Amino acid sequence: MPRRFCRVEQFQWWWRKDLTHTGQDIFPKRTSHSTPITPSPSCCHRAPSLSPPCRWEQRMTKSPPSTWAWLYGAYSLVPKPLHAVLENLIKASNSSLFQNRTVGEMLWGYYDPLLKDNIGLFSPYNGTYDGIYNVFDGKDDISKVGFIDRWRGESVLQFWGDKYCDMINGTDASSFPPFLDKKPLYFFSSDICRSVSAGFEQSMDLKGIEVYRYVLQPNTLASPTVNPDNQCFCRNEVITNNCTLAGVLDISSCQAGRPIYISLAHFLGGSQSLLENVKGLNPSEKHHGTYFDVEPTTGFTLRFAKRIQVNMMYGPSKVITVLKKVKEYTIFPLVWMNETASVDDATADMLKKELISRIEMLDIIQKALLGTGVAIFVLCLISYCVVRRNQSKIV
Repeated sequence: MPRRFCRVEQFQWWWRKDLTHTGQDIFPKRTSHSTPITPSPSCCHRAPSLSPPCRWEQRMTKSPPSTWAWLYGAYSLVPKPLHAVLENLIKASNSSLFQNRTVGEMLWGYYDPLLKDNIGLFSPYNGTYDGIYNVFDGKDDISKVGFIDRWRGESVLQFWGDKYCDMINGTDASSFPPFLDKKPLYFFSSDICRSVSAGFEQSMDLKGIEVYRYVLQPNTLASPTVNPDNQCFCRNEVITNNCTLAGVLDISSCQAGRPIYISLAHFLGGSQSLLENVKGLNPSEKHHGTYFDVEPTTGFTLRFAKRIQVNMMYGPSKVITVLKKVKEYTIFPLVWMNETASVDDATADMLKKELISRIEMLDIIQKALLGTGVAIFVLCLISYCVVRRNQSKIV
């Protein structure tokens, strides 16, 4: 029998996401000062001018983003005697492995008869808080300004069951400590439930401002055989081929057991096996990589592109009818998101006027003072030599 492939149909849909932080003063005394930061509710709005109505309402064949994630998660977790109950639920709701849903339904939700709830990628999160961040304010140590002290009241995560993988490192990537020296930067991303690092790539010009570009380290999603530090992120040895699979992160532990896998767009940097069952993926660092452009003096992120892909896992089953034809575990792409932002012209001009120009002026003053000091030293040396020579003649 010829091998069948899942085919990915690519379109673009645009939305606007509003992100703001609200700072609060902290009252209890601590060894290191930290300040609670409350992110305002994330608001995503469709951009009609960029997302044509015909495509917005176009029906597309995809796995529902949450229904089957919940279903297969339940299939994986409940005892085998209860698998028949799931089979009866599926038959009663007349569900299928693939359903035709519009883009609007996929993103903003649709009513699912099996779960009896509104299901969508953004539906449960739009207008919600990410949690309170306690960050260091730099009063005691400027090199730790912006570093996350606690998230949701905890200094470590509770997702991975490992001291290393549960660490909360660095900032939230919106800013970093000032005076960067091109060393790797660390930040925590609640989207993927873990801390990651980015390495310096090159210096660039952004609207007349020098910025350092940082990109995700190649070993971030490497398999544990390449990067042993990732061993604690391997949750299922069967699905990951004894933890040799690279390029995906099982975040089911922070998604209520749902088999959701996060990767870079188009499985960038992932194992070749991820691409073998899917047609239409062409990973490219230029189009699918994640980067941050940071102003080195202030540590502010002035431009970024966060590109992540949401995938669902499903596999074979001898009990559930719609999964009986599935031959092997498959990580299937649902959607990949290209979240980008850049400093506007007004803010860039303000930075150049209030910061860059003053730094350049200080640099000029420093060089002028240095030059003046050298000149004075040379004059003093010459004067000393002349006086010594005259004294020698008199003697």
